[in-house]
Amino acid sequence: MLIEFRFKNYRSFRDEAVLSMEATGLGTFKNCLIQEKSTKLLPGVAIYGKNGGGKSNVIRAFWLAVQFIRNAQRTQHEKAEIPVMPFGLNDYSKSDPTSFKFIYVQNGIKYWYGFSATRESIVSEYLYHAPKGQKAVVFLRDGQKFSFTEEKTKRSMIGEMVAANQLFFSVACTMNDAVCIGAMRWFRDCIFFSRDYTDIPRQLLEYSEDKNMLKAITEYAKTADLGIEDMQFEFDSKEIKDDESFPANVPEGIKAALTQFMHALSETSNNSEVKLRMGEVTAKAKHLGENKNGERVLYSLDLSDESDGTRKLMSLAPAIESALQNGGVLLADEIERELHPVLVNYIISKFQSKNSNPNGAQIIFTTHNTELMNMELLRKDQLYFADKRNNDGASELYSISDFATRTTDNIRKGYLVGKYGATPDIEIEEVE
Repeated sequence: MLIEFRFKNYRSFRDEAVLSMEATGLGTFKNCLIQEKSTKLLPGVAIYGKNGGGKSNVIRAFWLAVQFIRNAQRTQHEKAEIPVMPFGLNDYSKSDPTSFKFIYVQNGIKYWYGFSATRESIVSEYLYHAPKGQKAVVFLRDGQKFSFTEEKTKRSMIGEMVAANQLFFSVACTMNDAVCIGAMRWFRDCIFFSRDYTDIPRQLLEYSEDKNMLKAITEYAKTADLGIEDMQFEFDSKEIKDDESFPANVPEGIKAALTQFMHALSETSNNSEVKLRMGEVTAKAKHLGENKNGERVLYSLDLSDESDGTRKLMSLAPAIESALQNGGVLLADEIERELHPVLVNYIISKFQSKNSNPNGAQIIFTTHNTELMNMELLRKDQLYFADKRNNDGASELYSISDFATRTTDNIRKGYLVGKYGATPDIEIEEVE
């Protein structure tokens, strides 16, 4: 479970931005809150803001940090740059480090992890944990200087192998540091990002052996389109022997690269023949129709014939279900894109209800859907805003909890008239 995420000097955010999942003392929808020892956490946060205000950069910052943490030991060869993108609207932030900080709970243990980096090197890094309730240092890093309070000999040896552009955290996991592995599980197993519906065939192949997930995808398709009675998936693992046996939709460049790979593999293999297998999936939706005799009959339509909204919800299904099953965090940018507002409510309600979310999953999403501000599904402390300042072009992230609001206030109306900022500054022509 996420307690807090902070980041600084990334894209449009020059100063530190704080996204806290800690609930305030509001009396509404108390049953939806996640109890973590003495702390109550929010099951979701909606981030609003005008176009270009920076709300998508909150999701991007989270995504970049997580991907780098997961893969730093593999991607950071000797000369590889660190993929940070500092604030660019002044003459000094480019040389300052970008920082990311997380506070989270995994398997009942609270962790504090963070790092700061320029494009050339890791400037600082730390990991604390509280396995017995009291915060303790796992490691501290200042440039290439490391300090430890436990397992000093082993961790000192790991520190000697960590390059300037690598994370100690990631390298330590490859060296079987048990505490780091435990802390890393949250990043690797419990964080999910929404994917585009063009990814559906690849996602279906990933879950071809998981009948429960295929069933869930089918249920989401039926929810999105009341005309869908069922889904049918057919999987085929095609054997690739040469460049002539690739499926027709594989780009020529990929064909050439895979063919070259097969040849190289055959030259170094003891086997006389090397074969690759490429999976293909066919997905069809079954709709009720009527034959010429007036009888109700099921007819199949290809997935490509379905609406964008249906495919969007199907593509979100694996991430939603994985987060709910694992008590993880789902991040979605512009969640309402291609989706009817009722379907957006359907997704959010899954996280807000203890019945569908018994494991304490959380959703963080950006949106323009102001209907969610009617407070019929979300609490006021679940509303965040991202806005860009006019004087220096820097974005800032803030919660509606920063404003004095009454229970009777119409939040949606206040937002649309600019009471909380983060709305376009335009004049709408009067219609007579």
